[in-house]
Amino acid sequence: MVQVADIIADVLQACTPYNLEGRKGELWRSKVDFGVLEGAKLRTRALAEKAGIDFEPGKHGYPHFYYLDDYDERGDKSIAFDLGGADIRQFLDYVLTSDVEALLPGQSQPTAILTPNGEVPGTLIAMKGGGFRLILPGGWQAGQTVAWLRALSDGYVAFDEDGGTSSARRKVPGPIWVREAVEATVSMVSGDPIGQRKPYFIGISNHSAARDYEALPGFNWQEPETPMRRTPVYEIHRQLGAKLIPFAGWEMPVWYSSVVEEHLAVRQAAGLFDVAHMGVYQAEGPHAAQFLDSVVGNDVGGLGVGESLYTHFLDAEANVIDDLLVYRRGPEKFLVVVNASNDDKDWAWLNAVRAGEVLIEGKRPWARAFGREVTLRNLRDSKEGGDMRVDIALQGPRSRDILLALGCDEAARRRILALKRTELCDATMGSIDLVISRTGYTGEKMAFELFVHPERAEALFKALLQVGEPFGLKPCGLGARDSLRTEAGLPLYGHEMGLNSGHQGERDLGVAEAGFGSYVKTYKPWFIGRMAFIEREKARKGVVVRFRFNEKGVRMAHGGDPVIDKRGRVAGWVTSCAVDSEGYLTGQAYVELKSAEQGSSLSVFQGAPKSVGKAPAEMQVGDRASLPSTATVVSRFPK
Repeated sequence: MVQVADIIADVLQACTPYNLEGRKGELWRSKVDFGVLEGAKLRTRALAEKAGIDFEPGKHGYPHFYYLDDYDERGDKSIAFDLGGADIRQFLDYVLTSDVEALLPGQSQPTAILTPNGEVPGTLIAMKGGGFRLILPGGWQAGQTVAWLRALSDGYVAFDEDGGTSSARRKVPGPIWVREAVEATVSMVSGDPIGQRKPYFIGISNHSAARDYEALPGFNWQEPETPMRRTPVYEIHRQLGAKLIPFAGWEMPVWYSSVVEEHLAVRQAAGLFDVAHMGVYQAEGPHAAQFLDSVVGNDVGGLGVGESLYTHFLDAEANVIDDLLVYRRGPEKFLVVVNASNDDKDWAWLNAVRAGEVLIEGKRPWARAFGREVTLRNLRDSKEGGDMRVDIALQGPRSRDILLALGCDEAARRRILALKRTELCDATMGSIDLVISRTGYTGEKMAFELFVHPERAEALFKALLQVGEPFGLKPCGLGARDSLRTEAGLPLYGHEMGLNSGHQGERDLGVAEAGFGSYVKTYKPWFIGRMAFIEREKARKGVVVRFRFNEKGVRMAHGGDPVIDKRGRVAGWVTSCAVDSEGYLTGQAYVELKSAEQGSSLSVFQGAPKSVGKAPAEMQVGDRASLPSTATVVSRFPK
């Protein structure tokens, strides 16, 4: 027992603690030194064998767990191992030095693995039936490499220093399995094992130079001049007497009755929104998850089929290109929905990254992203035929009742009733084929986004209005959409993140400044903007908060209006403001961290007057002075 206690103590002392930002606060984790962990396993095995326990694979139900010394007796003869698992392709992309993506089934390439004890050469073969075969030198090199692969798959060991404890955060996708190949033809191939244009592999800092590659240019987007566009539901808006305005190049309804009435309809019953101007893409193929994990901060590969997540496109400097939703429709099929105002820019960015035409990594400016063989499709393009999709949003506590009132078979009904928040399914409702997602932009727990073929969008909109009328459904415009998302603490690109015309000039608010840093998963070994995000987070001074004016009837605040702390010092600026469900003005503002605590008192100079007028000592009876209105920081996301 003393020896067991010594092993435990050695492992604990070799641990490196670190924290991750979760949605409900900090999450504490730890990584352990590989050598200490493997040494502990060998010592534990020796103790067990001394006690008469036989660990031979197949006996007593024990599988073969690889150890550092497993192949010490096998000499220098090469050994083949088969590797597999749901995430094997992404795992190998990160772990091997070679360009795994370039391999076609049946092909082989030279590769290497950088283990804690040095570089081990190998040959990788893409098997025709799926999976991969890795050929390694025999003896100690095979043993330590297979043990290293298993440790990376388990996720307990640290690798790759990139500053402070940020290295401990990294983990590769998994789990994967490794087993020795039976009756395999073993031969090594020669050549350069380094994928020179890979953006990352474990140990890449030891191979930082690339030959014959020039730095790629930065992404420079100029918004093109385009004619005003209309969604497939435009005629219904006109018939209903909606107030139509230009928005992001589209002619859209801002309200039908009033913003307040439509806002309350969503909170109390349901609202129907035309969001067919949103960009809708599809990423397909075996490389789709790798590509999306390269271009967004959240963990797309971790999604199960029928799940979705909120995330962001970042550039190499961690500036926000857009925020978006990703839906996993199948093992190799992802729906990507982006803001209408950034649709053309996002499409250009994704295709430039896929083609390797734009800078994605500051330390390796010639690098290309993972997953370049992905198939990208714009589902609002007529050439996509029957696969075309646009978005109609049904939001509010009665939205599921209204959706089911369209009529469907029992199987579809069960799927819809079983949907949890952020989940999706396919269903035919009232003879209309839909992709149904329990998501939305209003903060409502019961809310749906319905992806429909544009030729059926008008029929769907009309049918929902008809069956929804007894439930209190109302059509809603952009005004209510903005007031609802502001009340719910949800961000809008160009306000709470991205380029923002803030106090005293234009500011560029990042994901963490917007209050959504937990949606950037720095445990992913690499994605565009990862290191820049980590460095930016170290220097961050403020965050977006939600505030509420203390009295009704005050003037509306506007973007850029100064926010004052309780000592009269400017602490930030307003990013958004709208009326809430109780008739108060509620807004969001970027403020210094010390003013961001819930319950903090703030004041806002609505309208940001250019002149302060007379000095107080010079004022006479009857003179007017601009005074700020008091507000209080409230919880970012209301319950």
